Amino acid sequence: MQIAVPKETYPGERRVALVPSAVAPLLKLGLEVSIQAGAGDEAGYLDSAYSGQGARIVENRGDIFAADIVLQVRCLGANQDAGQADLEKLSDGQILIGTSDPLGAPESIQQIAERGVTHFAMELIPRITRAQGMDVLSSMATVAGYHAVLMGATALPKMFPMMMTAAGTLAAAKVFVIGAGVAGLQAIATARRLGGIVSAYDVRPVVKEQVESVGAKFVEMQLETTTAEDKGGYAKAMGEEFYQKQRELMATIVAQSDVVVTTAAIPGRESPLLITAEAVRGMSPGSVIVDLAAERGGNCELSQADQQVIEHGVTIMGPTNLPSAVAFHASQMFAKNITNFLTHLIEDGKPRIDLEDEITRDTMATRGGEVTSGRVRELLGLAPLEVEKAPEIDEVQGDSPPPPIPFDDDPPAESPEKQ
Repeated sequence: MQIAVPKETYPGERRVALVPSAVAPLLKLGLEVSIQAGAGDEAGYLDSAYSGQGARIVENRGDIFAADIVLQVRCLGANQDAGQADLEKLSDGQILIGTSDPLGAPESIQQIAERGVTHFAMELIPRITRAQGMDVLSSMATVAGYHAVLMGATALPKMFPMMMTAAGTLAAAKVFVIGAGVAGLQAIATARRLGGIVSAYDVRPVVKEQVESVGAKFVEMQLETTTAEDKGGYAKAMGEEFYQKQRELMATIVAQSDVVVTTAAIPGRESPLLITAEAVRGMSPGSVIVDLAAERGGNCELSQADQQVIEHGVTIMGPTNLPSAVAFHASQMFAKNITNFLTHLIEDGKPRIDLEDEITRDTMATRGGEVTSGRVRELLGLAPLEVEKAPEIDEVQGDSPPPPIPFDDDPPAESPEKQ
């Protein structure tokens, strides 16, 4: 079977879905690998590196989309404008694997379904031990948390570590991280490595030990948080009364911080407002906020997606695609996640759809002309699929479209750090 990687078309996207070192494992699975010419250039992976590993370099994008399996960093849902040009290239029975923002852009998932494509949305990978090596969200959140602190450190007119110099003692920067998921924990660890004094808060008190293990002080607030975590371990949306009280308590800590990194996001919904304009006014001039939730409104009232603004002397950044800024290693991690998923999916050189398997079942968003993810169907207002229409078959390009498949109505949510 042919597996192919097109060049990404999302504006500013520098990542690539496969790196040269991932080619050999796929060849061992019995797959033939094609890469669109120049697909890896911006991430630092040249065509010669791919061909040296046994991949075929293809100039024509249409030929890439004629493959049995297409791998993308950003499928249509995560690339809604430029991605429309590729939609008509998708064909019945084809497999599409990549990120597609299924809970934020369910209409795009339906468009993919209408092409007869079997689409695996990598954001839906279940949060179980067996799937950790396939967890794209965690990998990209790691990169985002790291780079967010570097952005904050660059914009801050202070140095992070305490220094004793002949010119006097320089106090260490105070860093406050909101959200202790993967991005938040990486932000904490990075800020500590730079010498900052770090504190962190999360609505889930159970993460206190993780926060302390990477060197930060866990901030506790007098709030009722017993229902703040879902069955997958992710933060849940809370009521407005809860957020109002949380904002009031948080404003004091924000005012004492030099750098604030926010990472709190709710899958498919607007990000919770945690830092008000009034709280920003209370910060010292020169302070910095890096809002990793800016893509869906932001945790800071003054954040603007992909913009840097200065309000009341405070620099507020709203990056939405930090992994692309570290494209070499972000692509390496993404490719490893994809390769692990394909190793799980491929059997005897062909994809096998095993509906008894939680990873395969939950990650699949479309198949046979239907949206198959329960949560996406709910967002679209579609009725649940019937249980009796759930055969287990081999998925081979060219087979007649199979009947609809049942899925859990409540697969695990996306990570709070989605970027």
